[in-house]
Amino acid sequence: MPINITMPALSPTMEEGNLSKWLVKEGDKVSPGDVIAEIETDKATMEVEAVDEGTVAKLVVPAGTEGVKVNALIAILAGEGEDAAAAAKSGGGAAPKAEAPKAEAPKPEAPKEAPKPAAAAAAPAPAKTEPAPIANGHAAGDRVFASPLARRIAKDAGVDVTALTGSGPHGRVVKVDVEAAIASGGAPSAPAPAPKPMSDDQVLRLFAEGSYELVPHDNMRKTIARRLVEAKSTIPHFYLTLDCELDALLALRTQLNAAAPMRKTEKGEVPAYKLSVNDMVIKAMAMALMAVPDANASWTENAMVKHKHADVGVAVSIPGGLITPIIRHADEKTLSVISNEMKDLASRARSRKLKPEEYQGGTTAVSNLGMFGIKDFAAVINPPHATILAVGAGEERAVVKKGEIKIATVMSVTLSTDHRAVDGALGAELLGAFKRMIENPMGMLV
Repeated sequence: MPINITMPALSPTMEEGNLSKWLVKEGDKVSPGDVIAEIETDKATMEVEAVDEGTVAKLVVPAGTEGVKVNALIAILAGEGEDAAAAAKSGGGAAPKAEAPKAEAPKPEAPKEAPKPAAAAAAPAPAKTEPAPIANGHAAGDRVFASPLARRIAKDAGVDVTALTGSGPHGRVVKVDVEAAIASGGAPSAPAPAPKPMSDDQVLRLFAEGSYELVPHDNMRKTIARRLVEAKSTIPHFYLTLDCELDALLALRTQLNAAAPMRKTEKGEVPAYKLSVNDMVIKAMAMALMAVPDANASWTENAMVKHKHADVGVAVSIPGGLITPIIRHADEKTLSVISNEMKDLASRARSRKLKPEEYQGGTTAVSNLGMFGIKDFAAVINPPHATILAVGAGEERAVVKKGEIKIATVMSVTLSTDHRAVDGALGAELLGAFKRMIENPMGMLV
């Protein structure tokens, strides 16, 4: 019996993917565990393994096809002893496609009536349908007449004049009607329609034809756009900014890197680790969350999710977008482990080889643009996180200490916070704990 192979759901949120490459061809024999294809999701390129044994009878979806829906038929296997050609014909057929709208069947014509005798009484004309009345006494669609003075008073008071019943001649709304509505607190202004984004045609009409090229969105960019709109429209963001002095941290980093043991590799001896400022920021954020456990939370409608560990996502820029691999249990890991794990995750993120469990979830995130010289910025929270830390560049600034101007290396950080889960005072407490870790970095070693 033919075996249908369908597009797998490689993550809980996956709805479609790109079938980037087939690693088998028609006629090949496959066994359970054999890698048969590469699927590109919104975040990574993942390998698909066969779960049944058989011969590839038909590759239904060609390599390079974009937007293949989850559970759509992509290939057919012939079972043991089964003819591949017959299996290809009797299998699932072509991948499901969107059905074209069905043409409406013509309605049969009503039989023509024989002419009625002249003496027959004429049928009565159908009664005229009156527009449905509405509560305020105006018929739906009718123009509401109001005096200019009444309209001006209604506009200033936020009163919907169309919701009023006029007492003037022929139902005209006059000043006393508006004043009565204001006094009773009734007839509020109609809500404004939700703004709609410009359509593609409206955008393109603003530019001369031939002055641009269209680059279709890939799955990653579509997903980023959707999640950013979701985050900014559903999460009440607020922002807290602090300056942290880095001199003690930079000195400790230099000492730790100098003390790194050497290990042998194919390229010769290299240090066992090389710490970056970002590695120490990750550790400091994780320890701050454990010091302020109420901020290590996620919001749901029914309950607050209080996390027992600090899983810190780190924004990594890749071609076409960004991805946030996660350092799990960062509060328990040493700086050297965090550093090496982060280098591995970032490398595989850029080649789109991360597994879903390596970038989904987490309890907070860090976005660092300091290497680009950015002084400070505010990052967008990535659900289900309740916080994200935006890290700016460390730079020499004049600071006042005990009445004297000194030079210090200062880094500005901004915490974006979901106000439903983390209030202002709690967010300030979390950011204060982070600042203490950064300015007293020896605490991260114990």
